[in-house]
Amino acid sequence: MARINPYIHFNGNAEAAFTFYKSVFGGEFSKISHYKDIASDEYPISENDAERIMHIALPINNGNALMASDTLTSMGQVMETDNRYTVSISVESQEEAVKLFVGLSNGGTIEMPINYGPSGNYFGMFADKFGVQWMVDFDPRNI
Repeated sequence: MARINPYIHFNGNAEAAFTFYKSVFGGEFSKISHYKDIASDEYPISENDAERIMHIALPINNGNALMASDTLTSMGQVMETDNRYTVSISVESQEEAVKLFVGLSNGGTIEMPINYGPSGNYFGMFADKFGVQWMVDFDPRNI
């Protein structure tokens, strides 16, 4: 079966964001590399971009991973923050939903407090302190 791994771009704070995510999800980074790691005469990296994250991955569970990189402003990449994406997490218990919602929304903006809705799901939405949009969902009918 195919896996879908959200890949998020940051403007220089991917490592800080993923250190925060690691504190909530647990685990260890399976990969972390900086742009300076690939710098060469053929692929020069500016001093300002050297410490930016080229790729970082945090395994979540069941072969899934949250992945990211920083944009390279020196190469004309632009970081846009709008509502083009949301990371949706479906969990197996109400307790896990609360843990992730409270942990990830800490310092962010809650858009919809986590609660049971008309559909019967335990659901909430927020933007974390790095501006990433999240949805957390638990469906007790799937137990």
